[in-house]
Amino acid sequence: MFNALMVRKDEETGKTNAAVEEIGLDDLPEGDVVVAVEYSTVNYKDGLCIGPGGGLVRNYPHVPGIDFAGTVESSESDRYKPGDKVVLTGWRVGEVHWGGYAQKASVKADWLVPLPSALDTRQAMAVGTAGFTAMLAVMALEDHGIKDGPVLVTGAAGGVGSVATAILAKLGHEVAAVTGRPETSDYLASLGATQIVPRDDINETTKRPLEAETWAGCVDAVGGNMLARVLGQMKYGASVSAVGLAGGAALPTTVIPFLLRGVNLLGIDSVMQPYDNRVRAWERISTDLPMDKLETMMQPATLSDLPNLGADILKGQVKGRVVVDVNA
Repeated sequence: MFNALMVRKDEETGKTNAAVEEIGLDDLPEGDVVVAVEYSTVNYKDGLCIGPGGGLVRNYPHVPGIDFAGTVESSESDRYKPGDKVVLTGWRVGEVHWGGYAQKASVKADWLVPLPSALDTRQAMAVGTAGFTAMLAVMALEDHGIKDGPVLVTGAAGGVGSVATAILAKLGHEVAAVTGRPETSDYLASLGATQIVPRDDINETTKRPLEAETWAGCVDAVGGNMLARVLGQMKYGASVSAVGLAGGAALPTTVIPFLLRGVNLLGIDSVMQPYDNRVRAWERISTDLPMDKLETMMQPATLSDLPNLGADILKGQVKGRVVVDVNA
């Protein structure tokens, strides 16, 4: 038997409840690899899954946790053997398939990636889905060429923004970090941001489709009005990697930034990345993310902490990366 955070739904009221329970291997969904989970994280989607409405969960009972890192316990796949260190992000784990908030997980081998030797499982989950997404966003900017000048990161104090800021700074870029919480300014500066931009300066409504060419690139973790405003401030031919919808799915802009400035809007989906690209991203993380900065992003948590943390992340009250020690 082992512990798991189980979310159950009352069919009469439609309300859900999350609590730590003991379950067995026979309770796990089908998969060809069983992983002894060591660490997971708390992401925005996890907050939705844990919350009283159930959010993204498709079936109950359910174990949330959209990523995890651990050690292979048993395997029916030729790719992995017992003792291998692995990491998983995406593939609707923690939403459709049971996820990382349990001491063991049963998944398909194709969903896993070997953990780079330069990372341990705790560090991997300090990076987590958010950091993996941030690396994909930076790689997309690089593939399209980052211009000279400051690179903007919106939602910079969150999981994606924190890692994107640290990676871009280590790569030698001037980083302008957008935040709505002035108290995070020192934290963002410690990650390498050279400019702190108040959120209201970027998020205010304007009818002008183009403004002064300011940003050489952008990792946008917010979307909505902020993304629309940023598009009109990009340098000619610059790119925006869009990774988040916290500001809404609507994009109140025009084609003018794309026609007259040649701005590239790059959508980043971390869920079903090809295997080779996932391996490439994790290898880049192991070399291009400063580990000392990673330590400053971490907040520890246990399975019993998760119901409250899920609510906090939905309110935007979580800074950096919450690392869940599922065995604590």
